[in-house]
Amino acid sequence: MCRHCLHAPEPLRAEFFCISCRTPFQNGFPLDSHGRCSLCRRGVRGFDAAWCYGAYEGVLRELVHLYKYGRIQTLARPLGVLLTAALPGDEQFDLIVPVPLHWRRQWQRGFNQSELLAREIARARGVSMERPLKRTRATQTQAGLSNTERRRNVVAAFVVRWGSYGGRRIQGKRVLLIDDVMTTGSTASSCASALKRAGAARVALLTVARVDRRLDVTRAAAAVSRVGEDS
Repeated sequence: MCRHCLHAPEPLRAEFFCISCRTPFQNGFPLDSHGRCSLCRRGVRGFDAAWCYGAYEGVLRELVHLYKYGRIQTLARPLGVLLTAALPGDEQFDLIVPVPLHWRRQWQRGFNQSELLAREIARARGVSMERPLKRTRATQTQAGLSNTERRRNVVAAFVVRWGSYGGRRIQGKRVLLIDDVMTTGSTASSCASALKRAGAARVALLTVARVDRRLDVTRAAAAVSRVGEDS
């Protein structure tokens, strides 16, 4: 991977976004007077805040794929730099926690991509990384599922281990949850809910990338325009 590609990803920018989950929107219509989207207003999100570096597109998507599926673990360092850049400097946390894989999937892949990223951000911010979360069942791959199916797929899929990694060490703590990509936020919501049931005071999410639904709208509009020009 050349240096140019490692520096190619651009930060996610939006004129309108939810003040809590940072979901970008085409306009301000989905937001209330406080700047919150409907999911945050209804309390569907299990986490209190979310940040990411860029959109899950182009070079950034390729980097994540090489890291996650190509098993190029050395990409954890440059992707960790992007994570650090995405996290507001004034935000303070007591623990860094990676989203866990089921043991079978981690054995097949050989590593947990979120844990390596969590180690990078923990080192950069001088905060302890812990692994209190356990995935209790091998969930179906989220890719290809609808939003509702994604939420159902990960319901009660995570618990806090009450051994040396969890339990009392979570109570009253501000937790930063780390994952590689946020699509609908269902997995992170399930993890955050488990952490809060164990007593976490606040849970925020930080990812390298997130799926930007505005791009789907733009592509659909372009497709309609092309059809109109051809007819």
